[in-house]
Amino acid sequence: MSTEVSTPAKGGIWRQSRTFEPAVRLLFLNQLTINLGFYMLMPYLAAHLSDGLGMAAWAVGLVLGVRNLSQQGMFLIGGALADRLGFKPLIVAGCALRTVGFGALAFAQSLPVLIAASVATGLAGALFNPAVRAYLAAEAGERRRVEAFALFNTYYQAGILLGPLVGVALTGVSFRLTCTVAAVLFAVLTLVQLWHLPVREKTAEAAAEGRAAEPGAEAAAEPGTEQAAGRGQFRTVLANRVFWLFSLAMTGSYVLSFQVYLALPLAADSTAVTTALFVVSALVALAGQLRITAWCGRRLSRERCLVLGLVLMGTAFLLPVAVPGVVGLLLCSAALAVGNAVLYPYEMDTVVALAGGRWVATHYGLYNTVCGIGITLGNLGTGVLLDVTGWSVTPWLVLCGVGLGCAAAVGALARGGRLRA
Repeated sequence: MSTEVSTPAKGGIWRQSRTFEPAVRLLFLNQLTINLGFYMLMPYLAAHLSDGLGMAAWAVGLVLGVRNLSQQGMFLIGGALADRLGFKPLIVAGCALRTVGFGALAFAQSLPVLIAASVATGLAGALFNPAVRAYLAAEAGERRRVEAFALFNTYYQAGILLGPLVGVALTGVSFRLTCTVAAVLFAVLTLVQLWHLPVREKTAEAAAEGRAAEPGAEAAAEPGTEQAAGRGQFRTVLANRVFWLFSLAMTGSYVLSFQVYLALPLAADSTAVTTALFVVSALVALAGQLRITAWCGRRLSRERCLVLGLVLMGTAFLLPVAVPGVVGLLLCSAALAVGNAVLYPYEMDTVVALAGGRWVATHYGLYNTVCGIGITLGNLGTGVLLDVTGWSVTPWLVLCGVGLGCAAAVGALARGGRLRA
């Protein structure tokens, strides 16, 4: 199979979105609303817990940590359930569960209730994230998959841009109001998807196993058929060696992206500059994603886009060295956004290709889990490096090396032709 990628159609975000089927457009709206609701609340949760509720730092860290752990640790299960039960039920269930979680955060006062609400919000993400991406990949089809994920990323970034702006206005009144509005958004999104999102059939593998287990079928007489089918599903995904290698190689890109939350804000040491970092990152993605994807699609193969994106993300960390001060940090944030814009649509497309069209949501779930673990370890390593070396050139050079090393690893996989379907 050719590794050449399709060139996205010309036109603005809305015009290009209208060329897709209603289900795909609803998934775009889904992701915009998910990020709008999430980012209007989560950036201000730590301050609410410490200042509003007077909780100790360890308790704040615990509440935030269990949310991340419940999401990252359950991605694989969420993806597997989406493949077996269908994408729509998991998307609807995830949004409904986040409605409950955000609603509980509005009124929670004690640590156990706060932990339960945080677990609910994290588990919700594990349910709908793999299902949304697998649904989008299936609905767009191989020919328009890259284009669909490019648009998906613009809506994703729009939510990240708008969420904190709405959140800071609402939180200025009260954090309870912010939680309530976020919960209402997810409740409306749940109902819209319940009524209007078409039901996609289960994957061919799950459907075939379901037919085999129907009354009267030969397999139905065998005990443990469903358990065996489930083991076969996980065995297929976990035995995909090239997919594992690709996931590990791509983990570095998530570590680098996360530095907008860690190294860059710490270096800025200013709330205003930190806000500017997020605004610049989101604006670059919104303004440039479709143009960048179109340019890459005309000139480069999918594998070269992956390598180029990783190289750009790695070399972005040379900018704070070359241009000290706020300007260098803003340039780094912008360059990271450009690298991610190059990378993201082809990264998502490669996951589908390596899955071979089988158990796609489960593959997305495993991919998110691997990258989530990588982010945790990468952030720990970056924090230790900053503590040991201070703000010398060393942390920036190490982060640059991570990006270039990942680019070399993906390039090695590509040269062997292993990243093809």
